[in-house]
Amino acid sequence: MVQEQARTIETPAGLQVTLPPPHATESGRNFSNVIGWEAGRTPKAPAGFTVTKYADGLQNPRWLYVTPNGDVLVAEASTEVGYWKRLGAKLVGITKSMALGNSANRITLFRDTDKDGKPEVREVFLSDLNQPFGMLVLDSSFYVANTDGIWRYPYQTGQTRISSKREKILDLPAGGYNNHWTRNIIANAAGSRLYVAVGSASDHGEHGMDQETRRANILEINPDGTGERVYASGLRNPVGMGWAPGTNTLWTSVNERDDLGDDLVPDYLTRVQEGGFYGWPYAYFGPNEDPEWAGQQPGLVAKALVPDVPLGSHTASLGLAFYDKTSFPERYRNGAFVGQHGSWRRSELVGYKVVFVPFRNGTPSGPPEDFLTGFVADGGGDEVYGRPVGIAVLPDGSLLVADDTSNTIWRVSARP
Repeated sequence: MVQEQARTIETPAGLQVTLPPPHATESGRNFSNVIGWEAGRTPKAPAGFTVTKYADGLQNPRWLYVTPNGDVLVAEASTEVGYWKRLGAKLVGITKSMALGNSANRITLFRDTDKDGKPEVREVFLSDLNQPFGMLVLDSSFYVANTDGIWRYPYQTGQTRISSKREKILDLPAGGYNNHWTRNIIANAAGSRLYVAVGSASDHGEHGMDQETRRANILEINPDGTGERVYASGLRNPVGMGWAPGTNTLWTSVNERDDLGDDLVPDYLTRVQEGGFYGWPYAYFGPNEDPEWAGQQPGLVAKALVPDVPLGSHTASLGLAFYDKTSFPERYRNGAFVGQHGSWRRSELVGYKVVFVPFRNGTPSGPPEDFLTGFVADGGGDEVYGRPVGIAVLPDGSLLVADDTSNTIWRVSARP
């Protein structure tokens, strides 16, 4: 049944969110205009932190991965222009905002040999990929999650380029109207199972659920690609994944649906329960029925889990990294950083920042708070300097943030 009044929900983490009724407002559209960073300007971090440029001159740096020996791998990939043509969008002013164009389809390696926060080595690590995103080193193998499958390569610690024969261990569904092309991958602590995040092919299943096979899920497989099963479902577009420090609990950041109003539906950070169903497309943020599916799946609506941390509607909360080092002040330790790319499906810009969620004993202990801001240009309007996405924690405890539309990677360090 559609909720006619606003409803306040308490999450399993003890946080509260108020959900307006569906269509309480129009579902706005506001494409940001990326103007880039002028000389000397950087994002803004809280007092006690310094923000510097780690690397630039990339082509849509979308995701980051730190290898066990400390090398930084950057997946350079983007949404193809054809997606927006299918939507009938006017491409003038959109291409740069949305990081569109010909996807670079490569992974670039950076190495900071003297540990001064500035990499001296920059090499093309792997190329000729198909919209690469998630990366993983496990034992003597390197895995990359392309939009249409998982590939495995022989890997030796310290190598700066891969040219060995590759093996496709898993086919994945690709394409779709909403073009959720990113595929992330992560291993459990024992390295015995891999988890693959696959977003939906639509906004809310409007093209039929037969188009959503193996999508809107986190899949679990063996390291050789066998033994696939759905670990959790009903996740519209799960992107970031991470293990809460000191636990065996998997968490994910989820980009939720549009077309229910400016303030529905909140993106969220949540623990991933084995076998859990998180509502999409029949329900949102727990057992709140999507009016487009009214009365069609009451059993699934009833079992929809309430996520842990609301992150704001249409913020495009994609990046996720747990802070497992010690150089930041104690309050940041074991907490989660979330990269909010910013969405075009709201009348006013939201997101365009990195937020921090404090954790205590493996559970969120407070609401999200701004950490890295300043991406929206002074004076408001639709101008932004860049859009943060992937996040990684370096061995020295500093934080890297990929800013894909300005082709920059930022480094945030704590002052001594």
